[in-house]
Amino acid sequence: MAAHTMKSKEINAVIVGADRIAANGDTANKIGTFGIALIAKSLNVPFYVAAPLSTIDLETTSGHDIEIEERHADEVRTINGQSISPKDIQVYNPAFDVTPAQYITGIITEKGVIKGNYEKELPKLFN
Repeated sequence: MAAHTMKSKEINAVIVGADRIAANGDTANKIGTFGIALIAKSLNVPFYVAAPLSTIDLETTSGHDIEIEERHADEVRTINGQSISPKDIQVYNPAFDVTPAQYITGIITEKGVIKGNYEKELPKLFN
């Protein structure tokens, strides 16, 4: 739906939130955000992350260092407490994904929008 909408409705920009932003600009957000960034890139739609300064973690070097929470398997195995799959089926249920900085046009904070070299620009927000 996202790709179809971006293309057919001539979307001018995508703005998403963030749960955590690493020092290099890699951004963790709800699962599916990385896919939206990939679609935006392929359609030449600018992709922005809007987040408060408290989301930026300069101690975390990159998205590779962000631990991805996995939700309980029963969120997939059951509906309203009723089993819909074999009890012990393996489930991978991540809550977040990481969008690499190369797919992010800019990061919007309460101090303005930064673009480009996030490793250099993000620390300036705290001066």
